[in-house]
Amino acid sequence: MGKASTVFLYLILGAHVVLGLWGAFGFIEYFTGLQVIGPLQNPNFPSGTQFIHWVLATASGFGFLVGYLLKWKHTPTLMVVLYACLTTLCFIETFDFMTKESKYTLFVIEVVEYVAISLYLFQSQRMKTHFKR
Repeated sequence: MGKASTVFLYLILGAHVVLGLWGAFGFIEYFTGLQVIGPLQNPNFPSGTQFIHWVLATASGFGFLVGYLLKWKHTPTLMVVLYACLTTLCFIETFDFMTKESKYTLFVIEVVEYVAISLYLFQSQRMKTHFKR
């Protein structure tokens, strides 16, 4: 399998490690106020929105890693569902609560990443073989 596929896989694995840890650290801060890696809460987000944000970040990060390590054949489908949930939440956060000037650009980049990863999970021979699909 190609070098580009290997590099992309490592990028996806690394991104999901970061996503899972970011979600876990966000939860720690959300529940205790302890800032493990700096302030992660967005003061513009309502408490419930922030909670769902951390649930989806943690589930997406660790869900992919566990699914990949266990070679669970439904991992690609799980990730599409989680990415759809993240996209929906990000849409709400972007259009209702965020104040950064670059918020729309960041939203588009995030969605493109989800689509690219989803296509890779379903279309690459490496992932078809790995997940025995």
